[in-house]
Parts: sequence; structure tokens; C-alpha cells
Amino acid sequence: MIIRPKVRGFICITAHPDGCKKNILEQISYVKTQGEIINSPKKVLIIGSSTGYGLASRVVASFGCKADTIGIYFERPEVDNKPGSAGFYNAQALDEFSREEGRLSESINGDAFSDEIKGEAIRYIREKLGQIDCIIYSLASPRRTDPISGKTYKSVLKPIGVSFSGKTVNTDTEQIVEIFIDPATEEEIEATCKVMGGEDWERWIDQLLGANVLAEGVQTCAYSYIGPEVTWPIYAHGTIGKAKDHLEQSAKNIQNKLKKLQGKAMISVNKAVVTQASSAIPVVPLYNSILFKIMKQKKIHEGCIEQMYRLFSSHFDANCDEQGRIHLDNLEMRDDVQQEVKAIWPKISTENLHELSDFQGYYQDFLRLFGFGVAGVNYEKDIKIS
Repeated sequence: MIIRPKVRGFICITAHPDGCKKNILEQISYVKTQGEIINSPKKVLIIGSSTGYGLASRVVASFGCKADTIGIYFERPEVDNKPGSAGFYNAQALDEFSREEGRLSESINGDAFSDEIKGEAIRYIREKLGQIDCIIYSLASPRRTDPISGKTYKSVLKPIGVSFSGKTVNTDTEQIVEIFIDPATEEEIEATCKVMGGEDWERWIDQLLGANVLAEGVQTCAYSYIGPEVTWPIYAHGTIGKAKDHLEQSAKNIQNKLKKLQGKAMISVNKAVVTQASSAIPVVPLYNSILFKIMKQKKIHEGCIEQMYRLFSSHFDANCDEQGRIHLDNLEMRDDVQQEVKAIWPKISTENLHELSDFQGYYQDFLRLFGFGVAGVNYEKDIKIS
């Protein structure tokens, strides 16, 4: 079949296997040109490894650190002559290229929130690796079923305390539109923390510790975002912000638990990039479009792979603040960058969207998430789907 992009709001419901594979090759090529990372982890578990920062982490671990990796994700495989999800194709390609270079590369497709998948990962670590020295936690999911209570929680993207009104870009129509969002209820705040907070990260560490599969000096890192004031009502001061506060408390809890292994738990505050998760957050697509134009003009723009190479090559110890958070967002949050964002924000409209922002670049990055618009890929080729 000929596979075309079918975009529905902030998601593309199709994915191109050849485009996804080429994306992986390009990320691998970037890492190789940067050089091998010395004194780096060699046995890495990535929880949430098929797209965005988790995928880039696995590429850097495998090809920058020369590490054996296990990736956990929940993706749709090819079935009934329908294409799989982009994450499914990403993981397939990464496993293929890693194994070609002689490294162990195993993917587990299932619900990372479940104890069943945790148990499967532990069995694999015991059989193939013995112990691991690094755990990356990069899950982004709209829902989570608590393995103890069996209750399913759904996260929401809402402000807290007061309603939010502001502008964003409709990516389908390329129109600047006003949005209005009611404040979250206490139940919605709790549910978002259950899904996007650190409870599951801590449960992973507890079970890995209990199984004695963590090496001396083990490091674990989860990813977060703070962003500028323009995004705070819907992000840092909203339900996601509460979940990220919970994540930071979990990092402190995990740090205490890893003391006996001389281990370390960290939060990396990363730069705004185009991911499937960020595309769903109101305001963020418009902010990203403006930000990308400014950062590209200043030649300091980074995507996921550049950020993750910087994180691993700094040995998880770069640009830390007084709370111990790693700040890979330091270029995004530079005063000169944010002052230009603030100057453009009130002026931007549908009529000047392409003049004042890099919406075209943003949308190209969005399509690339699903394997479309990648140079060198024949999109007229008949793709065989199992």
C-alpha cells in the first residue's frame, strides 16, 4: 500500500516504516559524528523508549555509550494490513541497527505501568545482563492503571484554581485561535499526578532493587519541563506541573533508596521540542513555533538527539540548580531568547504566523515523528504490511 500522512488534530494516525527507519539512521549518524562517550553506562534500561526523548536516550546509549539496552514501550504493531505506530517502527529499526554492531538490544512491548512488564524486564536483565547501571524514565501516557488497586486514572491538561484563556495555533488550519479551559477538579489533579508523577518510577526502582539487578553506582534519570511564563498557566502551574512536583519528590525518595548502592536519582529539565506528547498541550505548539525561529537564527536550536547526547556526555551532571535538577533547557531559557519570545507573542496572528514564527519547521518536525517528509524516502513506494 501507499502510506500517506493522516493528521487528526495533534496526532497522525498513520506512520511510514521507511521514514521512521531513516529517522533512526539520521540520529545514529549524529551520535557517531559526536564521538564515543567515555566512562558511560553500559547496561541501560529505558522505560518509554519508542519516541521523543526516550528514543533519543536509547540511540545515545547504544551508539554513543556502546551500551546494551532494553527498551520498554506500548506501541501498535502491524495488524490486518494496517500500518503499525511510529514508535513500533522506531523500535524495530533501533534493534536492527544496534544488533548489527554487536550490541544486545531488546524491546518489550507492553504496559510499563503493569507489574507484569516489570517482571518480564527483570527476568530479561537477570538472564542477559545480570545487572544494569542506568535507568531512564521517559513515559508519557494519557492513562495509567494502578497495579495495586486496579483503578484506571486519566491525566488532563488543565489550569488549577482559575480558568485559562489564551491563544494557540490550530495545526490543521494554520489559524491562531483563542482557547478557554476550565480549572481542574481535585480528582483530576490527583489523577494527573497518578499518571504523570513519579509513583510508577519509584515502583520500578523498588522492584529492580528487590530483584538485586541494580549495579553499584547505578544512575536513574527522569525527564521534566518547566518552560517560560507564557506556558505556566497550562503547564508549570497546571495539572502537569503538579505531576512534575510529584516526580521531583519521587526523585528524592529514590535517591534515599539508592544510597546503599552509592547510586543517584536525577531530574533532567529538557528543552521544548516537538514530540507526540508536547503536540497535545495547548499553547505549546505556538510557543515552539516562535521559539524555534529564534533559536535557529541564533544557531542554538536542539532536538531530542542533541539534548540527549549532551546529557549522557556530561555524565548527568551538567547545569545543575540548587534543587539538583539538570538544566538542558539552559539555551531555551536564556534571557535574550525569552525576551524575543515575549516581544513576538502579543503580535502574532494568523496573517503573520509564517513571518514571525517557524511554524513550517514545527510542522515538518511533527510529520517526521511519524516518518513523513524525510529526505531520501520514496513515499510513492508500495509498502508491504503484514
